[in-house]
Amino acid sequence: MKLDQNYCLYSPTDYAEALPRSQFMDFQIKPLWSPIPRISGFAFTVKLAPSDNLMLHAAIYQAPLGSIIVVEAGDTDFAVAGGNVCAIAQKRGICGLVIDGVIRDLAEIREAQFPVFARGVMPIPGQKNKKSPLNIKVNCGGIDISPNDIVVADEEGIAVIPHNQRQEIYIKAKLRSESDASTPLHEWEEKHYQKIQSLLKGKS
Repeated sequence: MKLDQNYCLYSPTDYAEALPRSQFMDFQIKPLWSPIPRISGFAFTVKLAPSDNLMLHAAIYQAPLGSIIVVEAGDTDFAVAGGNVCAIAQKRGICGLVIDGVIRDLAEIREAQFPVFARGVMPIPGQKNKKSPLNIKVNCGGIDISPNDIVVADEEGIAVIPHNQRQEIYIKAKLRSESDASTPLHEWEEKHYQKIQSLLKGKS
């Protein structure tokens, strides 16, 4: 499935003007190397049993080109992916991984410049015992994410755009970005000053 717009044109900060706080992941799910490029794509979702990574390893062969694999890992005690898994995902055209959990082989992933957002790094791998359905609703970073929701992730954070609201949200983010770009700093400063003074007057 191909995105109908280039959602990477706008940052999670722009989407913050169009989405509620509940559509932004926990800040502890962060880029694992820097500077990381902004990525966007349809979510291909994976829900893992604690200490098990089988279905993520299956997902890299099923996720469509241009998607972002979004993982509810179940714990942070065992790595759910490493350098080879990420290399295969990259080779198959997956835009990146967003993991509510941990990975390993960070040096390899950084060298390959493959975008991974996760809670951190753990050298110990999980097991491969638990089979479960792929592309179902998951919770990642405190957000319920459905298959084909749109994920936009960069160093500012991770926004999740509900699939059925994508066009409306895109337009709002576009307008916000264009407004910011067309407003000179001196004009913004004057408006900001007046706003702050007005707010201060209303406080005891």
